[in-house]
Amino acid sequence: MSFSTSLARGVAPTVPGTLHARTVTGDLCVPPSPGRTIRFGRGERPDVDLEVGIDDLRVSRRHGELTFRQGHWWLRNTGLQLMRLPRGRMMHSATEPLPLTSGYTPLFVKGSGYREHLVELYVADHDDQGPVSRRRADTLRPQTWALDDDERLLLVVLGQRYLLYEEDPRPLTYSMAARQLAHLRPDGNWNERRIEYRIEAVRRRLHGTGFRYALMHDRSEERPSDNSLLHNLLKGLVESTTLVPPDLNLVDDAPGGPDGTPGGRP
Repeated sequence: MSFSTSLARGVAPTVPGTLHARTVTGDLCVPPSPGRTIRFGRGERPDVDLEVGIDDLRVSRRHGELTFRQGHWWLRNTGLQLMRLPRGRMMHSATEPLPLTSGYTPLFVKGSGYREHLVELYVADHDDQGPVSRRRADTLRPQTWALDDDERLLLVVLGQRYLLYEEDPRPLTYSMAARQLAHLRPDGNWNERRIEYRIEAVRRRLHGTGFRYALMHDRSEERPSDNSLLHNLLKGLVESTTLVPPDLNLVDDAPGGPDGTPGGRP
């Protein structure tokens, strides 16, 4: 395998269940065999089978391992630092082993400071056809969700920090949004109760439509204005490009201070 090739492009057809793994310093290909264990970390052979983060003292010499059992490769963290999986899922040494699904899985080993070391994993499946060029194929458009004018304005006001792509954005409070909306649309009768009602209506409509993040509580008695669900809604709408930075023009026609009230951006 060439080190310039990412496993994200796929692998050549092989025995289903075969594990492919790759870092910037090496790679391996291991057929499925009950009890077979592959270890990775900062150490050297024979302590590890795959080296990762060899110049980073925050990476353990044996940081993780993959064991084939019950028809799956099970991933376990054996190091001191966390490991990060897709969708932000973290693994600690106390976390129960997780089975890898077929296909590509990027794994990030936490290192010094903000460093993360990539371990690419790929479990072969029956229908793997190898890397396929799709340069001439039409680009798939992202899935977006329909919003009416009032919903878009409300969500842009609440989610201005998300549309500015801030590092750790949080929504405006309903009271701040109500004051800003009163200046943007004086005849709109916007207040906290109406904002809460409209946000809940959007969440209920998008729930179950393939939206990436949870929009409803498991328990119906929870408050619908819970900040975590609003965060999920805004994050998903921005990531899907349902809301885009040019939408901030909707709030640029009103003066405001740095706190987001009575108008303008926060």
